[in-house]
Amino acid sequence: MEYFVIGLLGPLSVQVGGVPVAPSAGQQRRLMALLAANLGREVGMAAIEEELWAGRPPGRPAAAVQTYVKELRRRIGDAVVTLPDAVDPKQILSRGHGGYRLGGPGAVLDVHDFERSVRDASRALAAGDHEEASRRLTAGLALWRGRALDDVRGGGALRAEALRLDELRLTALETRIGADLHLGRHARLISELTALTSLHPFQENLHGQLMLALHRSGRQSRALDVYRCLRARFVRELGIEPSRRLRALHRSVLAADPALDPPALAGLAS
Repeated sequence: MEYFVIGLLGPLSVQVGGVPVAPSAGQQRRLMALLAANLGREVGMAAIEEELWAGRPPGRPAAAVQTYVKELRRRIGDAVVTLPDAVDPKQILSRGHGGYRLGGPGAVLDVHDFERSVRDASRALAAGDHEEASRRLTAGLALWRGRALDDVRGGGALRAEALRLDELRLTALETRIGADLHLGRHARLISELTALTSLHPFQENLHGQLMLALHRSGRQSRALDVYRCLRARFVRELGIEPSRRLRALHRSVLAADPALDPPALAGLAS
């Protein structure tokens, strides 16, 4: 039974038996997020102190952490009593040899589900099954509720984890779009890619995918406009040219290279 459900793919969400238990106090929320990001693994006191106080802990950091843990266990305990089979809060938030561990039977983390979808999609792509890869990634991306940990003022470890997750999300999105392009779904991707390139104005992969989707939809001039605008932005703001790969794509669109056409029979899936 999944009685302990944690979400990091957006605002921090922690529920026990459907009852929200995530604290509102900043340090407790940060501690909960740190332990959740390491679900099932003990986090040592040195790592906890660094995350909470960035090398400048209070006079008695261990006592402060114990106070936070006590409050977190109280919140968990209030929710546990609503479950058919009561669970000791100390089993959910336990003390180890040198730190604390969050987890226990029935604990699930949305990050794990998302990463599992990405792995399954990679296996599907390796087997040449673009349809399954698109389906897996679509399901995984649907778990996201915003930027990772976007309401937690994290220290170094949590900021690094949020950055890792956001980058993994973008990579998964690009991979899903690539699978859909392979399946001949270029026309339906144009509006999504237009919005994404606006959100990520320096992301070359997304711009290249938009150029390809436009070209395959018979909108060559618009595809060339996408490149011209991106190049102007790169030169003006970064002082560099787009990558060799994107320049090659631009030349192929100019030449109406048949190699840019959708794979054979892909239109049957559109």
